[in-house]
Amino acid sequence: MEYKVVVPGELISESRLKLGQHVFIENGKIYAETVGIARTDKGIARVVALQGRYIPKIGDLVIGVVVSEEYSVYAVDVNSFYYSFIPKEEIRVLLRKGNIISAKVSKINEINEISLTNVRVLYGGEILLVEPTKVPRIIGKNASMIKLLQNSTRCSIIVGMNGILWAKGTEQGIELLKKALDKIERESHLGNLTLKIQKMLSEKPSSE
Repeated sequence: MEYKVVVPGELISESRLKLGQHVFIENGKIYAETVGIARTDKGIARVVALQGRYIPKIGDLVIGVVVSEEYSVYAVDVNSFYYSFIPKEEIRVLLRKGNIISAKVSKINEINEISLTNVRVLYGGEILLVEPTKVPRIIGKNASMIKLLQNSTRCSIIVGMNGILWAKGTEQGIELLKKALDKIERESHLGNLTLKIQKMLSEKPSSE
């Protein structure tokens, strides 16, 4: 299975594949119609779109995808109702379409357009998507849950308040992290969740 973060109009595949969600075909090539994670497996091309729109707050750490470059700003999709903007004068690095970045929300106007600051480009790693409403549970009280996830999976993890996570580690560690995140999302309403995740992460895979 192949995957990558894509923006609208980005080429996903030139192969003849069945069309899944959030893709379109033009001149025999398959393109993304939304920001998300492109997947091509089992003969199907699709994009797993961002979901559960993020309501921004000043000071929030977010992770986003650069979608375009304007005269004086970069437009970034942070899974909110409108694109966010990074003034070029505030950063020293050149950004490109498709770059994954972390940043802090510095301003929000009356229609929830966001200005970003403290921009950092994230290289390598993998993007994981969760519901923004589940982020507090993923972080945990006094950061207990995120520390547990980092220590147990040995992955470097950055959690965006907008429901986008960036993780870098071994393939085994990433897969373990995905399983933990899935359990957290499904059981976020239950008590003793950190202990349950700790137990799950400490269990050794049974031998066949």
